[in-house]
Amino acid sequence: MTLSDKHCLVTGGGSGVGAAIAVNLAACGANVTITGRRKAPLKALSDRIDTIAYCVCDVTSPSEISISLASARTMFGPIDIAVANAGAASSKPFGKLTTQDLTAMLDVNLLGVFHTYQAVLPDMLAAQWGRLITIASTAGLKGYGYVSAYSAAKHAAIGLTRSLALEVARKGITANAICPSYVDTPMTDRTIDNIMAQTGRDKHAATQALIAGNPQGRLIQPAEIADTVAFLCGDQAAAINGQAISLSGGEI
Repeated sequence: MTLSDKHCLVTGGGSGVGAAIAVNLAACGANVTITGRRKAPLKALSDRIDTIAYCVCDVTSPSEISISLASARTMFGPIDIAVANAGAASSKPFGKLTTQDLTAMLDVNLLGVFHTYQAVLPDMLAAQWGRLITIASTAGLKGYGYVSAYSAAKHAAIGLTRSLALEVARKGITANAICPSYVDTPMTDRTIDNIMAQTGRDKHAATQALIAGNPQGRLIQPAEIADTVAFLCGDQAAAINGQAISLSGGEI
């Protein structure tokens, strides 16, 4: 598959899943713009691959997104594919959650998707072609204890994606969500550290507690998500629209 004529935007693209997605899309021939709040990892990835550019940008800020995309369009043209990957996670018993905790999860995991898609959709409508891909979570398909705020935000992001898919279905655009279970990334490492701190378990036991929900008994690899994104970008996936695709080894 080739994406040689496409400009892809990947939010949260400096590390982990986002970096894997960006590198894979570039390998498919696309020009890729990655965004994130920390310059160092963005620049490091851009320096490695000529067809990856970066913009420092907070997805919770519509004005920062607008400025960043203006720069990206100057370099690579209109946005053809947008991968809303930027996310944040936290865990806390429901009784200890505050409004601020919930707002923090909604700001990144829902409003970040909303702001990104509002900024790129005019390009896709003008081209009568586009791909909108939300990196969600199995937590957006089912409940997990101690992550009520995160789960609520991911459920909302999937709902937004499914609804938008219906609006753009006859305009050459698809919108889908990818829902992995726990992924082998630094974010999951922090979750493991939190389990260790809260329960006194060692690292092995804490890791096993996370992967117990996956019938394959393992963490999902970033490359698996990146390959699914690349597939959804191709014309062979034109009929896949409004879906929440579970990458969880059969958990969902």
